[in-house]
Amino acid sequence: MYLAINILGLIVFLAIGWLFSKNRKAINWKTVGIMIVINLILAWFLTGSSAGRAGVKAAADGFVWIVDVSAKGTVFALGDWYNTKNLNFICSALMPILMIVPLFDILTYIGFLPWIIKWIGRGLSYITGQPKFESFFAVEMMFLGNTEVLAVSGMQIRKMSKERNLTLAMMSMSCVTASILGSYILMMPGQYILTAVPINIINALIATSMLNPVKLAPEEDTIERVGATDNGKKEPFFSFLGDSILGAGKLILIIIANVVAFVALAALIDKILGLFWKPLSLESILGCIMFPFSWLLGLPVHQAWDLAQNMGMKLVTNEFVVMGKVSGSINSYPEHLKAVLTVFVTSFANFGTLGMIIGAFKGLANKEDNDYIAHNIGYLLLSGILVSLLSAAFVGLFVW
Repeated sequence: MYLAINILGLIVFLAIGWLFSKNRKAINWKTVGIMIVINLILAWFLTGSSAGRAGVKAAADGFVWIVDVSAKGTVFALGDWYNTKNLNFICSALMPILMIVPLFDILTYIGFLPWIIKWIGRGLSYITGQPKFESFFAVEMMFLGNTEVLAVSGMQIRKMSKERNLTLAMMSMSCVTASILGSYILMMPGQYILTAVPINIINALIATSMLNPVKLAPEEDTIERVGATDNGKKEPFFSFLGDSILGAGKLILIIIANVVAFVALAALIDKILGLFWKPLSLESILGCIMFPFSWLLGLPVHQAWDLAQNMGMKLVTNEFVVMGKVSGSINSYPEHLKAVLTVFVTSFANFGTLGMIIGAFKGLANKEDNDYIAHNIGYLLLSGILVSLLSAAFVGLFVW
């Protein structure tokens, strides 16, 4: 029965994309169908086949190994503060970022990561029939993050229509950053974290091609020199590395500030709501809103209720708040609940990301495009939620 509900949920989530589409007649159903089949195959291979599970486990073990190596720097700097028996959130989840972000930046500097992104993006465009740059952008987000990939895509953004720029903004709600996966894996099941990443990419293309279908002439389907410097010269390596390390440090401070502020604000809201009615809380309100969608992922009512509250909390705060909340207990969850919760929270889709994306476009696009994106901010949020629901539904089909 729960499998049937999960299948129904996947159909309902796709129907929501059609229902809220800006131009239903322009939806390319052949392309959508191809991408649905790809995600079904991906979800089955990564969770249901021995080879796929082995590959995901190897990748997760690789991230854990990198994190363990990064701990040597943390121990050197913090000494006795680094308690391996009782690691706090900063030491366990955030300090590894100081090594992992520069590592990915080095791979970018030497050209390896751009090469991988280029060929995966081209292959994805060829298979799915999606525009070249949108496919390239979806893959690039996975490695660079939403604001970073927007920053290096300025030339392309300024040459595209406002409708295509809205697509990029919507897709930016659905990404994760590869350099931060090590932190995620320390708090949530690594196999589902890494399964969510490629499935999110395809679902970002599915959601945007349904919600905001844009037809292109062949001459418009081009890619500009994304990420090239004005004079074509590279920054000196150690200067580049220093900037990368400082950027990683700023990222940690931003995450700490957001987590502390959001958790405190959520607690304050709960206290205020409790003055009116003691059982009333932010989680219970958001749980009511998200419950129907949670139940459609194929869960018993009590599990769906718990999942719905975590979903709502993630959208209002961020994924780190939810991961920190459930990290101590998630391994005891039923496997299906563990999978759909982990996949759902593996994205940057939250209210805070909306502001980051709007801010990024203000520095890259003209006023007309900025105003168009700002007027469609509901579509950005809907796209991010829909991608997370679709990814959880696809993976949930094969994990019981």
